[in-house]
Amino acid sequence: MRYLMILVLSANLALAQQSTQTYEIPFPKGTGASKGNTIELAVANSSALAAEGVKVEATSIPIGIQFKEKTVTLPTLKTKEEQTASFTFSVEKTAKVNKQDTLRFTITDKTGQKWTKDIAIKIAPPATYELFQNYPNPFNPTTVISYQLSAISTVSLRIYDIIGREVVNLVNERQEPGGYLVTLDARKFASGMYVYRLVATDEQNNHHVFQKKMVLLR
Repeated sequence: MRYLMILVLSANLALAQQSTQTYEIPFPKGTGASKGNTIELAVANSSALAAEGVKVEATSIPIGIQFKEKTVTLPTLKTKEEQTASFTFSVEKTAKVNKQDTLRFTITDKTGQKWTKDIAIKIAPPATYELFQNYPNPFNPTTVISYQLSAISTVSLRIYDIIGREVVNLVNERQEPGGYLVTLDARKFASGMYVYRLVATDEQNNHHVFQKKMVLLR
């Protein structure tokens, strides 16, 4: 038996084809993962015999991408027939950006024959700099602060008390574009309101400054 596996760009596919045949996946918006992205693979039976139990499986998935279901089974694939295997996936905020990676699908049938389809993908960097509300808030004693960078930047993330005194410097380093999660352990802090301030300075010396409030309740 011979099969042909073709990538099909569906209307709701969150992939943009590049001239180099690398598919660029948008970075998720907001604080959570982007859900509901779909990728479709058309499997065509080019042999003279029908095939039973054809499976299409995502066998190599880059870190930061989560498939809802990794395997799709096509019970019967008639001769010269084409069917579609549809996969839904999400992209996490901590996924590496601007890094070409490979998404591999494997097709098998009941006879044990196997083929693979490799798709080059790359997650685009965030479109904007953003600092998100910590979660949980109010909190006791730990909370997570998340932010994103759209370009390489020198980053400072500091915590201040309500009268403006610095209580801790959580981040002070150069970072690549992408999403970041930082855990604050406030067991030594007094109850009350605090301010967390993000300053990201890009390579053109532009300063991107954000701040938000959070509440520690004992």
